[in-house]
Amino acid sequence: MNITQLRRFVAVAEELHFPRAADRLGISLTALYSAIEKLEEEVGHPLITRGSATRLTSAGILLLPEARERIAAAPPPQQKSAAPSGGKAKASKGKGRAPVVKGQPKPYKKRQGR
Repeated sequence: MNITQLRRFVAVAEELHFPRAADRLGISLTALYSAIEKLEEEVGHPLITRGSATRLTSAGILLLPEARERIAAAPPPQQKSAAPSGGKAKASKGKGRAPVVKGQPKPYKKRQGR
């Protein structure tokens, strides 16, 4: 079981509402749904009933304490290092280009001789 999936499961189990859990985690609703579906496939039982009221199934109730223990035992997530400053520089186009008129050469360009 993936720690990220367990964190998402615990958030849904505490909120009992998918959109609020997604807002709390800062992820999209579809990502939350897919994580819960993958966890249910891994466990082999449905964990949450969806419909008019979101509730934990008996398998979900049994998994919740174990999920909390695994999350507590897991090392904290590593902070991603900031991207190094000074990316690619874009070439300056100078004063800009005049609109191209059909049949006329581009401004500031020499015609290619034949």
